[in-house]
Amino acid sequence: MSSANQDATRARIEAELDDPLRALGLDIEAVEITPAGKRRILRVAVDKDGGVTLDEVAEATREVNRVLDGSEVMGEQPYTLEVTSRGVDRPLTLPRHWRRNAGRLVKVTTGDGATATGRIVASDDERVTLDVSGQRREVAYADVKKALVQVEFNRPGAAGDVSSDEEA
Repeated sequence: MSSANQDATRARIEAELDDPLRALGLDIEAVEITPAGKRRILRVAVDKDGGVTLDEVAEATREVNRVLDGSEVMGEQPYTLEVTSRGVDRPLTLPRHWRRNAGRLVKVTTGDGATATGRIVASDDERVTLDVSGQRREVAYADVKKALVQVEFNRPGAAGDVSSDEEA
């Protein structure tokens, strides 16, 4: 499948899934089609404010299967479907990505090649405010070349966010 055909297929899949997944309260973050021998792997990444649960991924998987089974968009070639959460390895590209990662540490590279690592303090539709070593720094999304959440094993405030299994 050529790159142009794959892009067109990906756009059609996204268009067909947008409303049904939005009805579940989910946003489509990525649609990827990868060749795997005689099959293809279709990965659909979803997200929402507060993150997605395994039950929501399962519900999204059922909905994506239902929609694609009633559609010709994937054609005759067999495929394997994977529905996942967005994950931290995907770049922050939309205002909602910044909002959903408030409090997280991010590494930002701007168009001029400068980099900064700071915690997301606030964000709106135009810019993000980062705490970089105790200094507030506003960065317009238009100036961001790349932004990735940094994995932290001892994130400040995260210890209180983990629930205990002792009562189960």
